[in-house]
Amino acid sequence: MDKNLIFEIIDKIKGTKIEEVEFETPEGKIKVKQYVGPKEIVSAPSPTPVIEVREEIKGSQANVEIETYEGKGKYHVIKSPLVGTFYRAPSPGAPPFVEEGDIVSKGQVLCIIEALKVMNEIESDVNGKVVKILVENGQPVEYGQELFYIEPT
Repeated sequence: MDKNLIFEIIDKIKGTKIEEVEFETPEGKIKVKQYVGPKEIVSAPSPTPVIEVREEIKGSQANVEIETYEGKGKYHVIKSPLVGTFYRAPSPGAPPFVEEGDIVSKGQVLCIIEALKVMNEIESDVNGKVVKILVENGQPVEYGQELFYIEPT
């Protein structure tokens, strides 16, 4: 093999970003590798597994006089016990847990509030009729925000 040819190849790739050259001659194969310094390692963030956890949280209780919606009446108010996103159904495309006019039992799930990837089931703390649902599906809610008016039975 011609050593001058090898040195000429080395000179040609020196200072370039070429890391490796390989070619074949009648006398054999030649492979020249160049160290170009440490490579910058760019890694994509590893996917975070989504773990669905369901917790049962009783809605905040309050009985208030309301002069809206169906006139004056004494309704039980279910309030949000945490900040998060309000969902009326257990999953997209599924029917809602409750509709206005539905009769609910104490302990029945009314909605889900998602907070930090945790699905928190909000249950009724009274037996009664759902008079008004105050929040739209997918809407953010605040702590203490009124979610449902329930007429106790």
